[in-house]
Amino acid sequence: MTSILALDQGTTSSRALMVHQDGRVLGSAQYEFKQHFPAPGWVEHDPRDLFDTLLQAARDAIAAAGERPVAIGITNQRETTVLWDRRTLEPVGPAIVWQDRRTAARCAELKALGAEPMVRRKTGLLIDPYFSATKLETMLRDPEIRRRAGRGELAFGTVDAWIVANLTGGDRHVTDPTNASRTMLYSLEAAAFDAELLALFGIPPELLPAIVPSSGILGESRPGLLGAPIPIAGIAGDQQAALFGQGCVAAGMAKNTYGTGAFLLFYAGETVPVPPAGLLATVACNPAGGAGYALEGSVFIAGAVMQWLRDGIGVLGSAAESEALAASVPDTGGVSFVPAFVGLGSPYWEPEARGIVTGLSRGTTRAHLVRAALESIAHSSRELLETMEAGTGLSVPRLRVDGGAAKNDWLMQFQADLSGVPVERPDLAETTALGAAALAGLAVGTWSGVAEFGSTRRYRTFTPRMAESERRLNLRAWERAVSTALHWARA
Repeated sequence: MTSILALDQGTTSSRALMVHQDGRVLGSAQYEFKQHFPAPGWVEHDPRDLFDTLLQAARDAIAAAGERPVAIGITNQRETTVLWDRRTLEPVGPAIVWQDRRTAARCAELKALGAEPMVRRKTGLLIDPYFSATKLETMLRDPEIRRRAGRGELAFGTVDAWIVANLTGGDRHVTDPTNASRTMLYSLEAAAFDAELLALFGIPPELLPAIVPSSGILGESRPGLLGAPIPIAGIAGDQQAALFGQGCVAAGMAKNTYGTGAFLLFYAGETVPVPPAGLLATVACNPAGGAGYALEGSVFIAGAVMQWLRDGIGVLGSAAESEALAASVPDTGGVSFVPAFVGLGSPYWEPEARGIVTGLSRGTTRAHLVRAALESIAHSSRELLETMEAGTGLSVPRLRVDGGAAKNDWLMQFQADLSGVPVERPDLAETTALGAAALAGLAVGTWSGVAEFGSTRRYRTFTPRMAESERRLNLRAWERAVSTALHWARA
């Protein structure tokens, strides 16, 4: 039999899937790892946790499938920044996670200096702590670390590069264009790291990984890790992998992934697009797994709000309880929840915003709070879709969805109601890992193309049914709450 091992290294957990040629998942495993919050707005991971949990998940998935994969595909949390010793593979400090906002003041300084137009023109991004460049700049403030970097002793990478380095025993230091385009160091037009950007952030070029295609054999795993050497044949950042896994490879197709954050990508074709205000341009994968482009909107907190309700304040015993709780009340009882724990992303890009709850009364129950939290996910995603349509003049005919929170039927129906477009959910919601499998499978001939890969998927459609008057009331309440959060941030 022919199966691909898909490795999905996410923000709160690592998972592995063994994906058969016919689309079945033969084995899977998933492990959470510890989150570190050393200061308000700071988020860190131990890089060793990322690889160790992923390796354990891979071994378990292979054992459950009862067969050895023919190739490995990798997808990963993007922008998270790792620095390590090339020879020993020892991390140089913690990984700074994409959610981390410690460089907000530096980003404001760069904007005040007038750097943002150049950065946006070259990268398709906005200057924001979200991206890797200022995170790496911060890591290099230590004089000894900077000296070691200049001598070529250290390696920088997003999480894909860290995983590949560990799989290959340090033999390969590479990234793909989808991940490179999230560093704020990569020129979309030149399809390469940019010298002017490196100079702006003071990044020694000796730190940088080589850029390899998203679909193509780039090395193989060490024999002792997974029982035998296995070709590594695909890499893509999680959101681009999900876009590919959803079959969104024609201009105008869009998907929204509900993970720790929510990320809406709109495939724009094979020409670099000019992003509308509040949105980003980024590298995506074309139908052959080569370089295409997408417009993207990013919500920093989506599924993570459920994790906070569960682990942070004990309102939920499990995220799965949220669906029944939300359905148990007719509305939020006037409560609005803006979970801007690490700032607001698209279309506001306000790093100083923080979470707020408005409209509390003596009648507020945990069901109202949970419903308001779920509604916040749908409202934030609806804003992305409307910003994208207004900026491009195009109408998205349907929205494909995936990720953990997409399993919540109540949330998907509310998303369709707010957005006014049908929402399509595939039979397997974890299309991020499937996209990684598809990229690797194309490289080794498991599938002839993304169409063949996608032919095994089936979709459930959620059709809008909310009255327009009710929809307008919901939108007005959300706008008031967001305005309050922005006022607090900017006062």
